[in-house]
Amino acid sequence: METLCSNFDLGSSISKSFTSKSLFSCRFSSIRFRRRVVPQAFGRKELPIAHLKKEEGENENLVKWVGKGVIGLAAALSLSCHSLALAESLTVAFPVSHTPEVNTVQRTLIEAWSLIRETFVDPTFNHQDWDLKLQQTMVEMFPLRSEDAAYSKVRGMLSTLGDPYTRIISPKVVLSCVENSPAARAGIHEGDELLEINGERLDGVDSETAAQKLRGRAGTTVTVKVHRGNVAGVSSYQEVKLPREVIKLSPISSAIIPHKMPDGRLLKTGYVKLSSFSQSAAMEMENTIQDMENQGVQSYILDLRNNPASLVTAGLDVAQLWLDGDETLVNTVDRDGNMAPISIVNGHAVTHDPLVVLVNEGSASASEILAGALRDNGRAILVGHKTFGKGKIQSVTQLHDGSALFVTVAKYLSPALHDIDQVGITPDIQCAVDMLNSPKDTFKERNTSSSSLEADFCIIVAEHELDIQESKGSAS
Repeated sequence: METLCSNFDLGSSISKSFTSKSLFSCRFSSIRFRRRVVPQAFGRKELPIAHLKKEEGENENLVKWVGKGVIGLAAALSLSCHSLALAESLTVAFPVSHTPEVNTVQRTLIEAWSLIRETFVDPTFNHQDWDLKLQQTMVEMFPLRSEDAAYSKVRGMLSTLGDPYTRIISPKVVLSCVENSPAARAGIHEGDELLEINGERLDGVDSETAAQKLRGRAGTTVTVKVHRGNVAGVSSYQEVKLPREVIKLSPISSAIIPHKMPDGRLLKTGYVKLSSFSQSAAMEMENTIQDMENQGVQSYILDLRNNPASLVTAGLDVAQLWLDGDETLVNTVDRDGNMAPISIVNGHAVTHDPLVVLVNEGSASASEILAGALRDNGRAILVGHKTFGKGKIQSVTQLHDGSALFVTVAKYLSPALHDIDQVGITPDIQCAVDMLNSPKDTFKERNTSSSSLEADFCIIVAEHELDIQESKGSAS
């Protein structure tokens, strides 16, 4: 359930950056030809087909295929799927495309179908015959002549699952752009298709090779051509010259906010903004908190607003920085309805200072797991607006052609067993002007400050709540 994102110098990431972690580790390890009667619709009664045996305990998803020189017009796939509770064989007959790029996507389709068949959270596949769906899609793909058209068929098959998070991203699609990077400033967006680099077509070029072409010495430029998907029914192409820059990639930004208590005492609040859950997020946050502790910070604001998340495991790692003991961080529910808690083992928080977490409608997935863990365990107050409501967990697998397959493999509940999927988390305190209990002149003074943080109303509300906690602590 992880994704490792390689960040390129232009601030874009391509789907080569995925690791494969599925619930079943299998590979298609043997190919042999035999004779089999196939439907008349495929044009002949007897055709040579490929028989692929799927063995248990291997790490690759698909290592062999019918090959570049496809024999005959039709093929049949025989699978033996093994798990502790499942042992079955399946034979699917389908026509094999003579167009090489379409044939490659057919292979990708089988990989995607197999992974979904084994791991998708809904074992009914949205109340449809998933095996028949593969065969139908193969037949629809057969007459196609382009890779893009073939991928559209794959996406169409996945869309029938009724889950927007189970999806495939082709090797040439931009996954994301680093904020304020040359690519982002040029208007390149997630979902755009990278067609050319310095006039060279990327047909057949794997994503790592494309990444190398994008990289270069800082100060030089590279020209890319991108295709933007249908926006309001319009498809467009754009050629952009991008400067290469050294880009510092950190999910953490921080500041210390000094402010006076009503009794005149000067307090320091550590503000930590977490923009994404990368592999380094927990380590960088721990270093940031330690540095603030050394500077005498007495309370914290953790800002998860507009953090759509990425690595669920990174969210759990961050939660452990704030919690002690053996607290439950989240509960997962698998395709069979089995619930399993994920808990800290003998945890030791980096700090026990008061904490407020900021959330909004852009806080999703791992952000919601983190916010739910901190609130349900009584560690933090949530301030802001209701979160996005993504209570599903995806595995991310790199397929043979460099494409990335996202599959929803489980759903999660908060430690208090709240299901937030399509509902979101309602914060303890909404940051609305009429809910601030401090004097109006204090609000005006802070709001007109030159500091952008002190002008952020949700931060003002968070500081007010921290002041209340500090006052209660001093009184006791």
